[in-house]
Amino acid sequence: MTLEILIATLDEGIERVDAMLLPPCEDIGYLVSWQHSSNKDIELPKNLKRDDVKICDLDGRGLSRNRNNCIEHASADVCLIADDDCRYTLEQLQSVIDTFERNHDVDIATFKYSGEGDNKYYPEQSTDLASFPKGYYVSSIEVAFKRKSVQGKVWFNENFGLGTEPFHCGEENLFIQEALALGLKCRFFPITIVHDQQPLEFLNRSMDTGTLMAHGADLEIFHRSTKHVRALLKAWRLKRNEKVPFFHGLRHIFKGINYMKHHPEILKNRRRMPQ
Repeated sequence: MTLEILIATLDEGIERVDAMLLPPCEDIGYLVSWQHSSNKDIELPKNLKRDDVKICDLDGRGLSRNRNNCIEHASADVCLIADDDCRYTLEQLQSVIDTFERNHDVDIATFKYSGEGDNKYYPEQSTDLASFPKGYYVSSIEVAFKRKSVQGKVWFNENFGLGTEPFHCGEENLFIQEALALGLKCRFFPITIVHDQQPLEFLNRSMDTGTLMAHGADLEIFHRSTKHVRALLKAWRLKRNEKVPFFHGLRHIFKGINYMKHHPEILKNRRRMPQ
């Protein structure tokens, strides 16, 4: 079984990819979707010119669009979603392969990551994501999938994610929910498969308006009957944990709810055509 690490990077981020690469290993390869947001003349680092590294160029911005470009060009049996600040060991990558070899019915697997300042909640046991565990959310760099189960069928919604307006996050949840709606088997495994190099200050930053609006969009999509109560609870928790002023958070959460209410078509237009 072959494994391909799907790396989304933007502009100068290509210079960080070299630090991700392990010594060449049979059945493990890297696909880099290199997104260009400007006319900067950035050279491809020489260390990326390896037989096990494939580069796919993409103009414009939008992390979800970049990840979709990875999915479109993937070729291995199993694919692992990555950012350019991820770090792996061979043992971690082998554990991804082993998980799919031992669980033939699983189409999409989610795992654990370690990172500075991270206090994310994970279930203690392997869990079917058809019954989503309370308090758990999926991060993109924890997701691996069988290529034939996903390619051409499931995409990241390009109206959500970094570099996109108006919603700066929430694409992972939509990705999993869409897969489940198509009948794919999605399961969490309590195995750490990656270390994320994001700096502590990034993890602890206050939420911007696009992130707050994405929380509201999530409520309108998945919790419509209880969205108002959940919005109040979310704003209170953000004030307590993220130091976001209560009424500021609540205002933008409701802004996200109303945006989704009046623009339901963005759930259908998952992939934006190139400009």
